[in-house]
Amino acid sequence: MHAVVFAYHDVGVNCLKALLGAGIQIDLVVTHQDDPNENVWFGSVAKLCEEKKIPYITPNANQLMDLVPQIQKLAPDYLFSFYYRHMIPAELLACAKIAALNMHGSLLPKYRGRAPVNWAILHGETETGATLHIMEVKPDAGDIVGQSAVSIGPNETATEVFGKVSQAAVAVMNQVLPELVQGQIPRKPNNLAEGSYFGGRKPADGQILWHQTAQQVHNLVRAVAPPYPGAFTDWQGQRMIVARTSLEGPFPGQLDLQASGIQVVDNQVFGVCGDQRAVAILDWFPANS
Repeated sequence: MHAVVFAYHDVGVNCLKALLGAGIQIDLVVTHQDDPNENVWFGSVAKLCEEKKIPYITPNANQLMDLVPQIQKLAPDYLFSFYYRHMIPAELLACAKIAALNMHGSLLPKYRGRAPVNWAILHGETETGATLHIMEVKPDAGDIVGQSAVSIGPNETATEVFGKVSQAAVAVMNQVLPELVQGQIPRKPNNLAEGSYFGGRKPADGQILWHQTAQQVHNLVRAVAPPYPGAFTDWQGQRMIVARTSLEGPFPGQLDLQASGIQVVDNQVFGVCGDQRAVAILDWFPANS
């Protein structure tokens, strides 16, 4: 079996290794150049390709259509997408003789679209996972090929959960590769009515709104904790990144639960929220540090 793989991030690295372990011949990898303005804290697909002597390229989004003749000539059995960041045009998907498959970081049909792990934590989910599905022009809408679930602990950050999802992606690959290698694709319907689509997130979306509930604030902090841009609030004229919070008391009796926002009691920092509950701020630092 031959494949062309679009890949990035830890999921890209781990799933590429799973394909190689199953004996699939990878004829080309399409990945991204690391953004110098981004905090790159994850594994490098390009480095893995160099180690394994796999040819790779790093086109930008508007160069993808130019790849059609090259990939048609390769005539891969499969086209895989593992956390590749650009939309792959239908003309490229059609180059796969058997199927084009994408790994998504949620339990589809829930949390389709961008930043699925972050959105799941933001909404207080206790479970997410990884899903391999048939790629269609509409994102995350094709039939489900395989899934693996992971738990989300009440204090786990997006990075911690993403590590679990990355391992779940490998579990999914190992689950379905025996059939894929035979040219067979297990599939079940992806019932879109049972989930929702979410867009990308910007650093500005990390602003803490103290009128929200303590649980909502705690979930936001976890969802965007560094190395993501971080939840933030302004205090004494300075923007502060709130990196870690706790909902577990006991909280000091001197807290004024009627006054939402930052309060400092006995050299400890707390955030009083709109439901007259507090979060303890365990780690925070100036945004420009």
